[in-house]
Amino acid sequence: MSSLMLEEALSAPDAVARQLAADPLSYARLGQALQEQPPASVLTIARGSSDHAAHYLAYLVMARLGRLVTSLPMSLITLYQSRIHCEGLLSLAFSQSGQSPDLIAPTRFFREGGARTVAFVNASGSPLAAAAEHVFELHAGPEKSVAATKSYIAQLVAGARVVAAWQQDDTLRAALNVLPIALTEAAKLDWSAALPVLQGADRLFVLGRGTGLAVAMEAALKLKETCGIQAEAFSGAEVKHGPMALVRDGYPLLVFAPRGPAQAGLLAIAEEMHARGGRVLLAAPIGTPCTPGVVQLPLVTTGNEDLDPIALVQSFYPMVEALARARGFNPDVPPNLAKVTKTH
Repeated sequence: MSSLMLEEALSAPDAVARQLAADPLSYARLGQALQEQPPASVLTIARGSSDHAAHYLAYLVMARLGRLVTSLPMSLITLYQSRIHCEGLLSLAFSQSGQSPDLIAPTRFFREGGARTVAFVNASGSPLAAAAEHVFELHAGPEKSVAATKSYIAQLVAGARVVAAWQQDDTLRAALNVLPIALTEAAKLDWSAALPVLQGADRLFVLGRGTGLAVAMEAALKLKETCGIQAEAFSGAEVKHGPMALVRDGYPLLVFAPRGPAQAGLLAIAEEMHARGGRVLLAAPIGTPCTPGVVQLPLVTTGNEDLDPIALVQSFYPMVEALARARGFNPDVPPNLAKVTKTH
């Protein structure tokens, strides 16, 4: 029996294609403006899955453009009334509904203070869209499942589009244009080997690094909300600073190792965790050498290794939906959660 979560996850390639066909001049204008007048500071405003998408954009901006990016603690504005200096500031807000007061208030504050404000939203008529100067619609269509899938993927793509426009990188633009093909292939990959490992699990580490850490964070969130597993995301480097003390006697780990500079270290940590007694699931490109006993989950490669994490999460979503059902949960109705979360 299909769920709304699965239907929406599988529709992500079409949603991405719609987005890529829309608003090219708006992205180009923002990219040109950022080139001509680079920001003195950059921050992101987001919560939940949207914050993970913001983390991905932040990593791309820092790695490719050399600009430091901060994730805003929104209570600085909403609770502490901090008078943050807005001169030369670029703020980037990510939301599906555009309804949360603690995203709207900082965006409005920064815009009134003279900052450049950008909002990525799936609802162009939302209060957040009204508060921002530059609005980029996700074009994901209505999302009925509480657990976001296609809108998260659309946010990742929108962030990569901004970076490509800012950097004026034709190679990244070309890879984005063919990304829906890779996502269609990624959605069909078989990750069912993960189910026997995770069906009885009550806790789990999800490891990533670099551009892949944002999707590790998203995967951990989905495992919590749809499967009831206490999943925690860590950098493949950070896990060695204490958390690995828990890894023994079949402790499960899901390691995301797409292409890129972080891959070698993640493959090494997968091998080390397996040697410590962990039950390791390794998501890596097809053909990647794998330690015997480690369960390998295949990954699709895209036209640019910085986009590979987007294909990775496209493969992850059908697996976590199936895992939720196997554990007796309804993936469309996570306990105690609502589609729109309003916090101050």
